[in-house]
Amino acid sequence: MESYSTSSIQKSYKYDVFLSFAGQDVRKNFLDHLYVALQWQEIVTFKDDENLDKGKRIKDDLFKSIEESKFHIIILSKAYAASTWCLDELVKIMECQNADNTKQIAYPVFYDVDPTDVRHQRKLVETAFAENKNKPDAGKWIKAMEGVAGLAGWDLRNTDDGHEAKVIKRIVEKISLELRSTNLKADEYLVGMESRIRDIVSSLEMDVEDVRMIGIKGIGGGGKTTLATAVFDKICFPFEVKSIVGNIREVSKSSMFGLQSLQKQVLSIVIKDRNFTISTVRDGKSLMKKNLSGKKVLLVLDDVDHLDQLEALVGALNWFKGGSRIIITTRDEQLLIAHGVKAIHDVTLLSQFDATRVFNRYAFGKDIPIKMCKELSLQAVRYAAGLPLTIKVLGSFLCGKDELEWKDALERLKKIPLKETLEKLELSYTSLDHDYQDIFLDVACLLKGWRKDDAIRALECCGYHARIGLRVLEQRSLLTISRNQELGMHDHIQELGRNIVRRLHPAEPIRHTRLWIRGEIEDLLTDDLVTEATRAITTHTYPLLCEQGICRCRIFTKGFGNMKKLRFLQVTSSTSDLLEGIEVGKHLPNALRFLNWRGYPHSFLPKTFQANNLVALEMPYGRIKRLWEEGERKALNNLRYLDMSHSDLTTLDCGLLPNLEKLNLKKCSDLVKLNAPHGSLRRLARLDLRRCQSLDTVSFIRQLELLQVLEDLIFLDFSYSSLTTLDCGLVPNLEKLIVENCYNLVELQLESLQFLNLGCLDLTQFSDIIPRNNIQELPSFIGNLQNLVSLKLYGSKNLRKLQSGICVHLRHLKHLDLEGSDIEELPEDLGHLESLETLELGYMPLKHLPNSICMLTHLKTLLLDGCKGIKELPEDLGLLESLEELSLGQCKIRDVPSSICKLKLLRKLYLRYCDQLKGLPEKLGDLECLEDLNLEEHRCQEQRVQIQGYHKRKFCGIKTCHQDTSKFKDQRLIGLDPFC
Repeated sequence: MESYSTSSIQKSYKYDVFLSFAGQDVRKNFLDHLYVALQWQEIVTFKDDENLDKGKRIKDDLFKSIEESKFHIIILSKAYAASTWCLDELVKIMECQNADNTKQIAYPVFYDVDPTDVRHQRKLVETAFAENKNKPDAGKWIKAMEGVAGLAGWDLRNTDDGHEAKVIKRIVEKISLELRSTNLKADEYLVGMESRIRDIVSSLEMDVEDVRMIGIKGIGGGGKTTLATAVFDKICFPFEVKSIVGNIREVSKSSMFGLQSLQKQVLSIVIKDRNFTISTVRDGKSLMKKNLSGKKVLLVLDDVDHLDQLEALVGALNWFKGGSRIIITTRDEQLLIAHGVKAIHDVTLLSQFDATRVFNRYAFGKDIPIKMCKELSLQAVRYAAGLPLTIKVLGSFLCGKDELEWKDALERLKKIPLKETLEKLELSYTSLDHDYQDIFLDVACLLKGWRKDDAIRALECCGYHARIGLRVLEQRSLLTISRNQELGMHDHIQELGRNIVRRLHPAEPIRHTRLWIRGEIEDLLTDDLVTEATRAITTHTYPLLCEQGICRCRIFTKGFGNMKKLRFLQVTSSTSDLLEGIEVGKHLPNALRFLNWRGYPHSFLPKTFQANNLVALEMPYGRIKRLWEEGERKALNNLRYLDMSHSDLTTLDCGLLPNLEKLNLKKCSDLVKLNAPHGSLRRLARLDLRRCQSLDTVSFIRQLELLQVLEDLIFLDFSYSSLTTLDCGLVPNLEKLIVENCYNLVELQLESLQFLNLGCLDLTQFSDIIPRNNIQELPSFIGNLQNLVSLKLYGSKNLRKLQSGICVHLRHLKHLDLEGSDIEELPEDLGHLESLETLELGYMPLKHLPNSICMLTHLKTLLLDGCKGIKELPEDLGLLESLEELSLGQCKIRDVPSSICKLKLLRKLYLRYCDQLKGLPEKLGDLECLEDLNLEEHRCQEQRVQIQGYHKRKFCGIKTCHQDTSKFKDQRLIGLDPFC
């Protein structure tokens, strides 16, 4: 496969700066000082040596140096125009400046002449140019002087009051910043980093004169060092002391004097005596504070992995002068937190687009791959999954290889991970404590994709301190937790964990601690092998296609019983009819602590299963009818979690579960008896009996009333049940009560509970709490529920009034759902619901909204769909500063208050089927966060509304008056007219 040069991507220059000058005017003052200042900043500068006889120089060589310089600084002095050599340089420089195929920049310095005099060759310039104005090249020279006089530069006499040192500082700073910006753009492998660099620089707030530390944390090989270095290059000019201290983890551990050597690296910049020594870390700290406290410092501390390193190198903010900045890269967020670093940035991985560009540059030397390897390139990029290290290593490895070699290499990666990537990632694993290592391996092999709470429960059942363990892994960038609270893990990190489990005995799964490959599990269990190594298994029993058609599951025989130390077992069986006649799950090891079997195919637990160690038993959607066969009564003394939801369970004796904390029997439609003898359920915290229509709820409630108070119970769901009465005096610490669609409920006793710690009360479709009173307003005791967070009254048709006074007390209420109720008027004190975030008022006969609604400054969602009686909105709606979603579908409003344009956080605005709407506010475009605007079937007259970033948003019901929406990329005007 052909390789390509990268030179076409970005032109490089031999020199950063070319200095053009007339020596007799500036050589021993301004020029020398400028040259030294440029050299000090490591700016490569070409300065023609006046000691050489110019007549003996080859002019072509000099012109070549001009072509090979990125910037040209022209020092225009009174003698400049007298030198034909200088004038020829100027002509060449202006040619480079005006050429289309270069990006060279010229900066004039008007040393002791006026720009106007240069342009028109007057006064001192005229005198100097007198001998040259009649020469053949005079026309070119005059044009060049006219051109250079029009360029932006520095007029020494009118800049900084003529102080040469200050002007030189300005020039060097300008060139330095331009170079760094150019270098960032020129680095063809720094793709996708631009926005990340901007974010870091923004958080550094360079114009603030405090001392600031920021952290960059992320996965190994994720680009932390590259990002920190790029930021350093961009901002380093104004700092007196600047240094990148790299490989801190390795250096600090390389010898007993590792930390001292790092301290000496920083101090050597300010201490000129190269022979100074640091005997102890404590001495080094003193020296650093003494020598750096008066200096404006920029430090990058790369790859920090221990708090001692930070304490030795940047022990306190008062070590440095105001304006100093310290950038720390690490894999461990906790180090940054412990050291008091406030601003912490996660280094994000490359998007597929950027990853493809980087990979192509390493593999082909250009952005676009050769045609025959386009699909193979995409495969390689998908394997890298956005990790810069893998992209670099894999791209470099495949560079120059032919198509068959590419295919073979990519096929190999399916079985053998990329060694260099794993070695880099494994550093994070080896730094973990042993129990955290075990948690990491469990997540990599078993729990990726699980909800966080479920994973914590499973790990705690197995004896781990899971909550802190997952937090440590997250801080080390070994896992992520999504917005939906699901455990995520980069493909290569998961690959690392699984490789650690398998690598010592890759061909002997009997010696692996964790099993997840179905074929290996089948072989182990079918052969009835005894294994002491296996601790955890996750698998499924789905039928597989084979040559004979659908193959039955053949893995679950008595082999399970031979796994003496198996503590975790997760099985998913969705087609249990294919398992009939097979001894599936009839032999379970007694060491099990966590058992999750979705679709368990038997009516009882195995007779041989003692379950003494079982902490969690989860068998949703299973065929189980009772825990044990008739006549058996085995107590599960350690069981804390029981989930039989959606199963065939008919009876359950809670007397066998003395330490139960969570009981989920949701949708057990065959459940007829739930026995709760005295002394049971003492530790019960969550009870879910939703849709248990066959359960004799009355009998169960009577049993509960005979028990002592259930002080630990915080969640209770009786929805769709035959519940008739409930005295919440039994559950004084209840936080969430759901009695949705309990049509038989005649009494709900809450009045006596003045300090009920109730977090959520769901009375959805609950027509009458006390039917005989035909209740039309909420009971006054609702106001006593001062900790209430959520109140749902959806579809309560008889509820016609939300009385005044209740809102004053519900200061913690965040969610109020009145949709479909018959309330015609909301109380004026609605604004006292100061914590309210969601207000659902759809399909209610409301005529107007109280003005006090504008006081709900924490409100994020306001839903008014179907409120056809509302014809206008409060004028001060813009005071809802936290509002993100406003839905007004089918409302009869005629206009939208102009104050809505103040809702800076508004993301969604729904006005569908608002057939009376006449127009929209002119400044709707001020809503920078607006991403979803729905105007379906509206009848607005055509109007022009300025909406920023139109092309990036989801707008329904909008037709633009232009066919090409790309015209709106720069915040263009957009015409709105009806869809119909």
